[in-house]
Amino acid sequence: MGKGKAEVGTPKYLANKMKAKGLQKLRWYCQMCEKQCRDENGFKCHTMSESHQRQILLFADNAGRFIDGFSSEFLTGYIQILRRQFGSKRVAANKVYQEYISDRNHLHMNATKWHSLSDFVKYLGRNGHCVVDETDKGWFITYIDRDPETLAMQEKMAKKQKMDKDDAERLAEFIEEQVRRGKCEDEEKCSGYSELTRDNEEAAIKLDLKIGSKQQGPSMLPPKRPFDLLEIKKEKKEKLSITCESRKSSAIDELIKEEEKKKEKMNRKDYWLFEGIVVKLVTHSLGDKYYKEKGVVVEVVDKYRAKIKLLETGEKLKVDQAHLETVIPAVGKQVLILNGGYRGSTAILKAINTEHYSVTVEIASGPLKGRLVSNIAYEDISKMFI
Repeated sequence: MGKGKAEVGTPKYLANKMKAKGLQKLRWYCQMCEKQCRDENGFKCHTMSESHQRQILLFADNAGRFIDGFSSEFLTGYIQILRRQFGSKRVAANKVYQEYISDRNHLHMNATKWHSLSDFVKYLGRNGHCVVDETDKGWFITYIDRDPETLAMQEKMAKKQKMDKDDAERLAEFIEEQVRRGKCEDEEKCSGYSELTRDNEEAAIKLDLKIGSKQQGPSMLPPKRPFDLLEIKKEKKEKLSITCESRKSSAIDELIKEEEKKKEKMNRKDYWLFEGIVVKLVTHSLGDKYYKEKGVVVEVVDKYRAKIKLLETGEKLKVDQAHLETVIPAVGKQVLILNGGYRGSTAILKAINTEHYSVTVEIASGPLKGRLVSNIAYEDISKMFI
């Protein structure tokens, strides 16, 4: 016959429940022996055992070495959790600690040289591991990443942003220079016209009209008065200024179009993944439960693959960009331009053209802030995770 289950309420039943639960009370854990006891009686029996006494004697011979070793192991585990799961984001120190102790084989803090989590956080700040600040909600930390690969990547990103900014500034300066030249040319063209004035205000106007007996029609009309001539001059001047303005605006539009074509050709890539955007899974290879699920890109790997975190379940997957598609938010939401002339720019979605599968956006940052850009394809923008 098989082994029966313990009756409900008996010590055996309670012990089995505690064992199945996983983590147990810290006060019944012996770090030197790495043994977890289920209750106070079990812990008392363990402390009286011969094996525990031997470990205590070893600890007494060189207590500092053991405590330093435990402290180093705890620090390493805590920093690894912080770096891998939270990166350089600001996070509550207790949240990282809860993630650390969720592993039942973790090293307990009461075996280290720190008496509390606050002391440990202050140590992280003093030794330059993290940026530490205390708020009403507790201690918060921000990991300082000094990994050479990370620093090199940050330097490359900074150079790229600087180059993009320099290109945009040069374009803005070029347009301003063309506008200034256009204004100078307009002033030179329009300076040949002046108001009608008379040298002698008192001089009389003499009209020599030769009216023949057979002259009729338009030839019989009286000559134009000085006021009429003024009106004609004014109308001509207004027409000329309108023509100059239209030529100037058309020239600027042409320049902008040429620069946008150059930027479009230069920034059009065959990869479009960026960190922080929301994407949708469109493959059945991972299983039907993931199909059409949305997630946020937390890391881009080799330009064409991404690590995404599903929004609903929190699961993390590594997916190729061929199995993903962009997400178009509601009008007025923030998006990131993924490809083309404005690649990498944040913008506000202004309109959606469902017939042509395109959108109109307004650039939200940089020297070109406020510019409206239309006819951007759906696959060239995606919703940002905020």
